[in-house]
Amino acid sequence: MVPIGAGQHSDMAFTWIRGRLVVVGYSPDGDSMRFVPDDIATVRGLENGGRVEPSKRDGSIQLRLDAIDAPETHYQDQAQPLGVEARTTLLDAVGFRDVTFDDGGTVTAATPDSVPAAICAALVEVNGRPVALLVTGDAAAAHEDGAEVDPATVVDVSVNATQTSNGRAYLTLYTSTPEPVRRRFVELAAAATGPGSVWAADRSGGFTLTTQADVGPDGRLILPKLFRRATDYLRADTSDTFLEWLRAQGADDDPVEAAGRRTILSALITQDGDRIALTASIPDLVFVED
Repeated sequence: MVPIGAGQHSDMAFTWIRGRLVVVGYSPDGDSMRFVPDDIATVRGLENGGRVEPSKRDGSIQLRLDAIDAPETHYQDQAQPLGVEARTTLLDAVGFRDVTFDDGGTVTAATPDSVPAAICAALVEVNGRPVALLVTGDAAAAHEDGAEVDPATVVDVSVNATQTSNGRAYLTLYTSTPEPVRRRFVELAAAATGPGSVWAADRSGGFTLTTQADVGPDGRLILPKLFRRATDYLRADTSDTFLEWLRAQGADDDPVEAAGRRTILSALITQDGDRIALTASIPDLVFVED
């Protein structure tokens, strides 16, 4: 066990990157979207910027919206309760209207074709996505491309904050997020517990897992990170229990800071037969991102 904060990236510089959002031909969800930067060189300047692989079709890159994790709409072709609602709210928040989808969840049409936007980001994560605060509207023109920006000044005008405040996305914090930004998102999430929110529907503290339907669109809503692990477990078709399987997953048994100490996700889960429970409070968790 190591003290909390051991994985923080305290010396990272946050950069303002201007561009536009696109959705046609892609499958956005409640916490990610495609972004076409005005200058890919600005993205390359982020920590691990070489991980980004722009689309050959339109130069777009996939974003990961910082501090939030929305219910899934298509992870391994599986979805969660409130996933569609989170996606609809995000599309509306950034300014897309009349969005239509094919049966696979890919956008076939939207108005307008693209939306001017900007991101505030410091790093690109292992899957090649900038970890970003996303802004649209007048706020997107607040700084020049490439400007260094204090992310704490961006939170309240970000789409990330919108998805947190309206309860469409879970608060999911990482050590790569500066402490002042984390504190503000905790405050926003604490006020978003009303009917229809993910917090009101959440059953991470106790749910049954026997088939995908248990946590599917008509089943129980659980923390998306836990849902992804549960989905992978069911696909593995193993005789191990979920907890046994998770303990054997190496890096996918996520390192996490809880109650001031570093541990792993499986240490915060109990299992009794088919009944699984996350024993920690979700807002108290900070996942380690090295």
